[in-house]
Formats: sequence, C-alpha cells, structure tokens
Amino acid sequence: MASQTNTHIRTGHDGEEAAANYLLERGYTIVQRNYRYKRTETDIIATHQDTLVFVEVKTRTSAVFGFPEEAVGAKKEKLLLKAAEEYIYQTGWEGEVRFDVVAITLAPRQEIHHIVDAFH
Repeated sequence: MASQTNTHIRTGHDGEEAAANYLLERGYTIVQRNYRYKRTETDIIATHQDTLVFVEVKTRTSAVFGFPEEAVGAKKEKLLLKAAEEYIYQTGWEGEVRFDVVAITLAPRQEIHHIVDAFH
C-alpha cells in the first residue's frame, strides 16, 4: 500500500506533467522546471510570445475540499515573486514577466483551469 506522502508527491508530479503538456500544446516553451530559490520552488518557468511566465501548478484529486487554485494565497504569491526576482537577476531577463496558475482537478475527470496573469 502506498503511503499518503507518496500519493501526494505522485499527484503533484502528475499535475506538473499535465500542466507542462498543456502549456506546450498552447505554444509555450518550457525554460525550466522546479526552479528553487531558498525555500521556494517555482513549478514551471516558460516563455510565451516574448513573455517570461512563472507558473504555479496546483493539483487536487477532486474538488471535495476546494478548488486547487484556492491554495495559492498571498504568502505563496510573495514567495514566488521573490524567486522570480532572483531568476530574472540571474538570467538577465529584460522583457515582460507574468505569473500564471494552472489548477488541475483529476477526478471525476481531469480538468485544467489556466489563470493567466494570476497576480496583478
């Protein structure tokens, strides 16, 4: 029997794979996955139409306990902004930047909700 932790990790991994495929199908180029800065991990960094996009992926097996995007609060937003600042500094990016959330619910059937420019 799989532990609850392993199931949680697998759900997150499956969600990130689904999100990456979803973005690729829509013309995004994945630049980096699982970028770490201090205690923050940015799930996907991509480019789309000359914009650098930082993507937070939230996956739930169902919506019984709420929608996945509801788990991205002010604290997570602040941490992502700090990680983005560091990434931009390290790479010298000078173009447009935005933050998206890809929320995935796996059951009863997989649904993907893409929130473009989630932090404005």
